[in-house]
Amino acid sequence: MLDFGIKDAIDILCVALGLYYVFRLMKESSAVNIFSGILIFLVVWLLVSQVFEMRLLGTLLDKLVSMGGLALIILFQEEIRRFFSSIGTHHKVDVLFRLLGKKKSDVHREDVMPIVMACMSMAKQKVGALIVIERKVGLNEYIRSGDIINADINQRLIENIFFKNSPLHDGAVIISHKRIKAAGCILPVAHNSDIPKALGLRHRAALGISQKSDCLAIIVSEETGGISMAQNGQFYLRLSAEELETRLTAEWN
Repeated sequence: MLDFGIKDAIDILCVALGLYYVFRLMKESSAVNIFSGILIFLVVWLLVSQVFEMRLLGTLLDKLVSMGGLALIILFQEEIRRFFSSIGTHHKVDVLFRLLGKKKSDVHREDVMPIVMACMSMAKQKVGALIVIERKVGLNEYIRSGDIINADINQRLIENIFFKNSPLHDGAVIISHKRIKAAGCILPVAHNSDIPKALGLRHRAALGISQKSDCLAIIVSEETGGISMAQNGQFYLRLSAEELETRLTAEWN
């Protein structure tokens, strides 16, 4: 008779939650088909080795499974990076760091308003823009892909960067430590199949960088003048000035 206790129930629940979290992570990164294929392979391996006890085929599959750890790291290196990044940037981890004495930098209205006002001005003129705000996960590799500016956050400067005749208007502006670090930056593009076709390359780039880090990516649409934000692989579309200000004040830290 099996001895099934509370500890076993907690163990099963933790495994189920872990698999669900991994599945969600894979679904967001379009790697869900690979994840499903691996699960099917594991089921076949268990049937061949444990149920039917087919020695020759079972031995071959055992060898493949023994090398599976390295193969998984190679296949899912981006997803693994995102997984540990999401753990490190969780709100409960922030609380732990604050208890240990690491203070969170305060974001004031004067830090947010130049960005909000620039976005509203560009939206009225239907000037396309992509502004990325670094949070805890560093964006140095993307900063190096653009032209270093290292200037104070200024509404007029942001508008001039994205002016249609500016050589930097096609790339992204990256803000780090409350300063405009670089412009014309190249970002990774999301390839999710469920992104609405009405959203262009700027939206895909914003979603892509939000999937790889904990940044805030603000988009001004050149076609509609709409203001959107991407965060944690999710879009927040058609934001008003008040909604944008509220989100930036609450999430930028």
